[in-house]
Amino acid sequence: MKKIRVLIVDDSAVIRQSLVEILERSGQIEIMATAPNPYVAAACMKKEIPDVITLDLDMPRMDGLTFLHRIMTQHPIPVVVISSLTRKGAPEVIKALDYGAVDVIHKPHLIIQENIDESSIQIIDAVIAASMSRPTRRNIGLRPKGIIPPSDFPPTLTFSSKTIIAIGASTGGTEAIQTILSGWPANIPPVAIVQHMPAGFTRTFAERLNSLFPFQVKEAENGEKLTTGKMLIAPGGYHMAIKQCADGYCADVYSSALVNRHRPAVDVLFGSVAKVAGKRAAGILLTGMGADGAAGLLEMRQAGALTIAQDKATSVVFGMPKEAEKIGAAQYVLPVQHIAEFVINKIKNGR
Repeated sequence: MKKIRVLIVDDSAVIRQSLVEILERSGQIEIMATAPNPYVAAACMKKEIPDVITLDLDMPRMDGLTFLHRIMTQHPIPVVVISSLTRKGAPEVIKALDYGAVDVIHKPHLIIQENIDESSIQIIDAVIAASMSRPTRRNIGLRPKGIIPPSDFPPTLTFSSKTIIAIGASTGGTEAIQTILSGWPANIPPVAIVQHMPAGFTRTFAERLNSLFPFQVKEAENGEKLTTGKMLIAPGGYHMAIKQCADGYCADVYSSALVNRHRPAVDVLFGSVAKVAGKRAAGILLTGMGADGAAGLLEMRQAGALTIAQDKATSVVFGMPKEAEKIGAAQYVLPVQHIAEFVINKIKNGR
């Protein structure tokens, strides 16, 4: 099998060497070159185009965002941002995804072995997933096409108070989630979301979504109640399950071992929703590499829930949805821009 050729761009020689060792350990990746700044990287790319670029954001001479923007508007290449800014939930990380980065990952801790091991898994998986993606030229700031604005829904639309919607996503999921949320009204039933992303970044992502839509979007806290018009996003580095509480559902946020190489894991969320909500739930599995969420979505379908997977044409990486389709977990496989309206029509006025 042809190995994935990677260009590493980071101003730290220590980090560059650490990334070389981590990526080459996978057996599927080889390093095309390393560069201390975007100028050296651009010179390398004149000789050979990499399959994937790993990119720091905070660098001298030219920052990573400027370089990323030039790549994605001129000659799109899959880019994985590996930055310490993700730990601070910096807005630059959100902007990197807007500019077309496939994924954002913490820089590896180089002291604690457990942290190195988990960082290695995340970095290798992100690079492999990026190599499977199909980057396109970016027109920053455009609204996704084909989305029904929330104001277009009739004001009399009502939903069962027992309904809950669960969403799982990985690579490419931030844009897919935004596309779906763009088509939902303010009084949407409770929504629980697991997006594979680093700790610190989920809060920034939630705050960004909260500023865009008429419902509340926030990072989940343990024991927090899910209510109409409220969406909870699992914190990076923590699993989120849903449990029954007085007159509804609450978030159970906790730290434990990786599940399917992830924390948070979609299977944890979906499995819990299958148990507490059954046929009153809807499960949506979006773009991402691997199989996380497929087994949980099957549990939801077997419990009587509505289950949907994103289709191949609109997935950045058709991995998780493909696995769900393969095992019969998804009743429907749909383009991402059709999912919002489809779910509304299925659950309105008490499904």
